[in-house]
Amino acid sequence: MIDYTEGSNKQYHTQLEENGVGDYVILTGDPKRVKDIASYLDDAYFVADNREYVTYSGYINGVLCSVVSTGIGGASTAIAMEELIQLGCHTFLRVGTCGGMRLDVQGGDIVIASGAIRQEGTTREYAPIEFPAVPHFEVLNAQVESAKKLNLPYHVGVVQSKDSFVL
Repeated sequence: MIDYTEGSNKQYHTQLEENGVGDYVILTGDPKRVKDIASYLDDAYFVADNREYVTYSGYINGVLCSVVSTGIGGASTAIAMEELIQLGCHTFLRVGTCGGMRLDVQGGDIVIASGAIRQEGTTREYAPIEFPAVPHFEVLNAQVESAKKLNLPYHVGVVQSKDSFVL
């Protein structure tokens, strides 16, 4: 296999290396949001910036966590996640904006996905379309409990991932 990093020990696209990121990662599409989200971490610090991938790390209750932008779409998100998994990251939480069709969901409400309709191309490279896209049950429950505890408006349900905004 070709070493595109030329021996730097960094992941090719994200420019991340071991010990630079935590096991828990908050993902956001827009690189401009990373620093703002990281400001909620304790002792947050800049890690890397390459292409659409900007990374900051910091601590939550003494545990190293990271915030990484993925750019737009499934393909760039898959690249980020593959490289993060190679570094040992194991739990991911996507934070950002989304479209919707339910009239009772207002801007600023929390949407917690209990499953996803995979109507795009990237995930078909990983699993057959019949395989359900569902979150880890404990992570899903933690999100619901956090929203309740913080008294935030939230909605739990199935979402849809698409390659376009066409209905």
